[in-house]
Amino acid sequence: MIISINGILTEETQAVVSVYDHGFLYGIGLFETFRTYNRKPFLLAEHIRRLTDGCQELGIVYEPNLEKLTSLIEELLQANHLEEAYIRYTVSAGVEALGLPSGDYAKPSEIIYIKPLPPRDEKTYLHGKALQLLKLPRNTPEGMYRFKSFHYMNNILARRELGQYAWATGAEGLMLSEDGYVAEGIVSNLIFVKNDTLYTPSLDTGILPGITRAHVLDLAQQLQLPTQDGLYRWEDLVEAEEVFLVNSIQEIVPVTTLYTPSGQAYTVGTGFPGPITRQLIQRYAMS
Repeated sequence: MIISINGILTEETQAVVSVYDHGFLYGIGLFETFRTYNRKPFLLAEHIRRLTDGCQELGIVYEPNLEKLTSLIEELLQANHLEEAYIRYTVSAGVEALGLPSGDYAKPSEIIYIKPLPPRDEKTYLHGKALQLLKLPRNTPEGMYRFKSFHYMNNILARRELGQYAWATGAEGLMLSEDGYVAEGIVSNLIFVKNDTLYTPSLDTGILPGITRAHVLDLAQQLQLPTQDGLYRWEDLVEAEEVFLVNSIQEIVPVTTLYTPSGQAYTVGTGFPGPITRQLIQRYAMS
């Protein structure tokens, strides 16, 4: 594959960063993942706004250029002979002396990875998937709220735990906060429905402020569906009429089965994607 490093298209085998890059040494870096529709990156401005806010907090001097970024993505699509793609846009702190810095990072590295979108499994959207409750709690964020940062060990350990549950093949893993509140999936935010109201965990649980999460809640409000964020327990999911997951690549994924770590299974609602979930899937496709 061809990727972009600081605006230069590069063969992936030749794409390198310095061992003194503080993204490598200390995990100081942020990234955004999104996809294209009709060769255009979806919700790009929102993703870049979150990235910019994070860079400001981390002291990474970063000034986004949406026009340049959009052009680079088009070049990468052409170079890799792709019509649509999964995009990961990364800003790493850049090269600095060994040791913790006293000032800002003035020369960050900007990297754009690109790959084909995974095949869409229509059965999942028609019949739903499982959500596996994990024992591993969601770690607390580094700052006031969670960055989409290089610090991904919590998610990796969660994925390793998920692989231990033989009955959970194809499931997403769900982490609770250290206080036992529903937080988020390994690669997704969570929303559930009860009495025609959409509920989602508060950012106070330490979850990522997901771009797709915000977009779906906005779509719900356009449909005059009430939304609420707060602190919820596993029991709230068990009693929910509908549950679904959201992320930038998979969009809205219905959940029809819930598993505990002991393997106990609970059916969500009727066992099929509910009417509000289906309505939002349709609305998302039109947005």
